[in-house]
Amino acid sequence: MPLRYVRIKTKREQVYYGLLQANRSMVVLDAPPWLGGQQTDIELEPESYQILAPCAPSKIVAVGKNYLNHAREMGTPVPQEPLLFLKPPTTIIASDRQIVYPPQSERVDYEGELALVIGERCRKLSAEQAAKAIWGYTIANDVTARDLQKKDGQWTRAKGFDTFCPLGPWIVRELSSESKLQTFLNDKLCQTALITEMVFSPAAIVAYISQVMTLNPGDVILTGTPEGIGSMQPGDIVRVEIEGIGSLSNQVTG
Repeated sequence: MPLRYVRIKTKREQVYYGLLQANRSMVVLDAPPWLGGQQTDIELEPESYQILAPCAPSKIVAVGKNYLNHAREMGTPVPQEPLLFLKPPTTIIASDRQIVYPPQSERVDYEGELALVIGERCRKLSAEQAAKAIWGYTIANDVTARDLQKKDGQWTRAKGFDTFCPLGPWIVRELSSESKLQTFLNDKLCQTALITEMVFSPAAIVAYISQVMTLNPGDVILTGTPEGIGSMQPGDIVRVEIEGIGSLSNQVTG
């Protein structure tokens, strides 16, 4: 089993980064792992903490239409360059927390995605440098108010509601390029794709973004969703799985 890096909150409201053990206990690190955090002698029992989203980024940079078949289902060509947008950090929630269906929208969609976590402050990277700047991998759901996205013509409101970025449950350092991403709605398979089916690779995405803005340690990059997006309703449970990482599950509430 790969090392699983988590971020947790204790019953005393203390927040720590740590390494999750097979028995679900957690060894506390003295700093975020991408900042060189080392294991301490503190080990927390499973009932003494709750798992948070695995990082607290300064920004979430996302890429649209990065799978050929998803671009086709949206009725648009594949962009010639990565199509970037931002989600505010306040969209982030952990696995098993609730996605809130906003009253302004009549259609809210799931979008299962691979998320990258940046390990260093960086800008103007080559693709080779960008690959080294990716500290680890986790799972995201780029929740989108699809009707508002179409209405507004730009995506800030549609993708920016609180709870619209489930993230987690942990970070792993390595991921096979042959890993499969799958999204389930109420246990029905809705999305499936290999990571290799991306139009722009993770390293190419990070290099491109770094030409535009400085990336900070702990920043999150969403790499796009495959074909099979669909709407959710209050009461639904959406689960995103990526081989080699795990499963991110959230219920929708009104």
